[in-house]
Amino acid sequence: MKKDFSSVPSRCFILAIINTSLLLQTATGDPRTQMVQITCGHQLVQNRSVSASNFVYTMENISQQMQGSGFGVAVTGSGPDTNYGLGQCFGDLSLPDCELCYAEARTALPQCFPHTSGRIYFDGCFLRSENYSFFEEYTGPGDSSVCGNTTRKNSTFEESVKKALSSAVVAAPHQKSHAITQEAVPGAVNESAYALADCWRTLNASSCEVCFENASASILECLPWSEGRVLNTGCFMRYSDKDFLNKELGTQSSKGRTTVIIVSIVSSLVLLVVGIAVGLYIWRQRSIAKKRRGSNDAEKLVKILNDISLNFKYSTLEKATGGFDIANKLGQGGFGTVYKGTLPDGREIAVKRLFSNKRHRAEDFYNEVNIISSVEHKNLVRLLGCSCSGPESLLVYEFLPNTSLDRFIFDPNKGKALNWDKRYEIIVGTTAGLAYLHDNSIIKIIHRDIKASNILLDSKFRAKIADFGLARSLQENQSHVSTAIAGTLGYMPPEYLVHGQLTEKVDVYSFGVLLLEIVTGRQNNRTKTIEYSSDCLNNLITITWKHFRSGTVEQLYDPNLLLHNHPNDNVKNEILRVVHIGLLCTQKIQSLRPTMSKALQMLTKKDDHLPAPTKPPFIDESMMKLTDKCEDPCNPLKAGDSASIATISDGSFCPR
Repeated sequence: MKKDFSSVPSRCFILAIINTSLLLQTATGDPRTQMVQITCGHQLVQNRSVSASNFVYTMENISQQMQGSGFGVAVTGSGPDTNYGLGQCFGDLSLPDCELCYAEARTALPQCFPHTSGRIYFDGCFLRSENYSFFEEYTGPGDSSVCGNTTRKNSTFEESVKKALSSAVVAAPHQKSHAITQEAVPGAVNESAYALADCWRTLNASSCEVCFENASASILECLPWSEGRVLNTGCFMRYSDKDFLNKELGTQSSKGRTTVIIVSIVSSLVLLVVGIAVGLYIWRQRSIAKKRRGSNDAEKLVKILNDISLNFKYSTLEKATGGFDIANKLGQGGFGTVYKGTLPDGREIAVKRLFSNKRHRAEDFYNEVNIISSVEHKNLVRLLGCSCSGPESLLVYEFLPNTSLDRFIFDPNKGKALNWDKRYEIIVGTTAGLAYLHDNSIIKIIHRDIKASNILLDSKFRAKIADFGLARSLQENQSHVSTAIAGTLGYMPPEYLVHGQLTEKVDVYSFGVLLLEIVTGRQNNRTKTIEYSSDCLNNLITITWKHFRSGTVEQLYDPNLLLHNHPNDNVKNEILRVVHIGLLCTQKIQSLRPTMSKALQMLTKKDDHLPAPTKPPFIDESMMKLTDKCEDPCNPLKAGDSASIATISDGSFCPR
């Protein structure tokens, strides 16, 4: 169904995002997120829950390293389900583009689960996961070449490819494992062969050389075709007749770690000079044309916005936030940093400076705004307007003085401001907002990132759902959509984490985790595990499930709930009912999870019978037995197996 964008705030939101991407597109390289190949192993993991958890934490560790160097290795766990991971961007990618490429690879690699190994090659990066240390491997049975059999080239191009590859192979092992080359094709106008060679930084120079020798022999078999790639265990190589290289934006160029080699060997000095002159002229003309196109589009957008009464001037918002003073910073979300501001008329606002200003992301942002453009509910944060005429795009929201829920429930001191009555009101408000998104609009809207930091609180501590940057929609005839995995670790259900199948039950699961966090005052994705020699996984859902079954769930309640102030058992029963609903929402089988409308009914009709919850995910059958040593991690002496007991680290969910 075609959406109506006549509402002023939503149009402003859309144009703000697109305009930003147009303004900054010339400062961005190509992340080359085209997948070349994904290969999965044949061996199955021994314990799915342990293996999945280890994989997630390995990928998160690598992600942190990639942000600073474009490379990362990590190891998580022990035993047969230990996860070893390696990620590397090819050296001509900028760090922002490297993060984008890695994010795409990271969301695709779980396709290999439940196998122990997988490797994925993109044109801009590489990612591998195994259950053994492979960091020094440079050859293997899976080494292969991929040829682009679309255009057949002549012999002069073949010779240029060989020279370009040879130059890259010689240089790369001594240039931090990376080199790019360009070789002009003799006798051809404006034609060159472009090559890239990268080996993994865990290899020494001699191993890198051997890998490149094998790769060179393999890739030459792609000639005379115009494109070829080699996907080897220890290296990646590519040639093409198209310039796919980022010659000015390397992940380490600012630190002097990447050397870009331009080799132009032609028959005479005259041809060299002419070639350079022609190349510079073409580059300059393309650059001017691109800037003109961007400028024209930007001018059109700004003109439209000037006719909109809710368009804020950039200078007004900059002044309102004190020049985006760090003292006015309210928080940081997935797509921008939020600052408090005060307008000249005294109104307080929240201003978001957008992060993702890349052209290839504009369509995604348009879709995200399209989804939420027509929704309006008292438990959803309201967009007031935007600014698109300055050097960056800004979004303006209503200001909520009590910031976000996580600031209270995870802080022992601030948590005292939220007794059970206030927390219950927050729960009901959040439920109502989600039920509206799922059921009360023409298109079902899935938030995808429900967590405490995205629940904002007004002056009376009423809940408003915020940050729709990851939202997606389902049409009436769709049961689910397949999408890249996005969200926050600890709040994503297993069917989404592994298969990328997005339904409203993803939000239901996240909401269930949120309920347990509100009751316990402890964060699910910050859990410190108890180190057993068995396959136990100790997270908030698991611990709550076990205590719920044993009738001891009160041991987990946040002391700030002030239960001792209540003379009867009504409040205790109400809290237990919320825990019960939280476990229903986090059941392993998604079809058993209630809808948000049903969850709202369960909360408001307190006399209605609740079905018994089934087990949550990431729990083995052995953990379901009351006599098992994993049954009560907070009281391991009761398990009867002292050999498996280890110390409990800070942050565990054991009662004090």
